[in-house]
Amino acid sequence: MEGAWRIEGFDIFEEELYPIGDDERYPDEKAARRAATDYFRMIEELQPKHSSGGQADDDIQDQIFIIRPDGTRYRFLPLPG
Repeated sequence: MEGAWRIEGFDIFEEELYPIGDDERYPDEKAARRAATDYFRMIEELQPKHSSGGQADDDIQDQIFIIRPDGTRYRFLPLPG
């Protein structure tokens, strides 16, 4: 699906980006944010913030990025709660 939204992870230790899932594509930003939220929940299970520090810039939990259809990206941070 050309012009679609995607999500990807960033491994802090390896300092590299990785595709999430099968590099699935989403029709809009809202769908990409829902998928990123689901993936964040999985990260929380595998890398709990009490041991990884969470999502602060100097902590070691993997990060999630949303990629716009034009190829630019922004870091996804879930809302607290």
